[in-house]
Amino acid sequence: MLIKRAMPWARLLLFLAIALLSGCASTPETPPVAVVRPRLPVVNYALSLQGVRYRYGKETPQEGFDCSGFVRHVYRHQGVALPRTAKAMALSLPPVPKQAMVSGDLVFFNTTGKPFSHVGIYVNNDKFIHAPSQRTGHVLVSSLKNQYWQKRFMGVRRP
Repeated sequence: MLIKRAMPWARLLLFLAIALLSGCASTPETPPVAVVRPRLPVVNYALSLQGVRYRYGKETPQEGFDCSGFVRHVYRHQGVALPRTAKAMALSLPPVPKQAMVSGDLVFFNTTGKPFSHVGIYVNNDKFIHAPSQRTGHVLVSSLKNQYWQKRFMGVRRP
């Protein structure tokens, strides 16, 4: 009688052991969950200014922006003071490796044959927002993967 009682427990233990061991091997891997960082207020504000016209030497939404005026205005709106020109910004801020770039960092380019002649704000996913030129006419989002910007990329700085 004791043997008959022990048999169901032994079967149960054997079943649980097999289930646990085989379950681990056959459980499908779950893909990693992408960590999406919330955009910084500075990036959200910059994106809200898309479409504001380009105007050389200006730095307000009412008058328009040039590249450094745009960046300076966006950061001033967040309480951060930056120099007026792209070159002065690049020389005053700490460099960041491109692979460590995060939303809100400044991206610099050589668009005139002179280092640090253009600046924009990194958004995410190889995109940046800037006031490119009179020709484009307004603040817009561009891709760092675009051949024009790739050739002229100078570096990243963090305010």
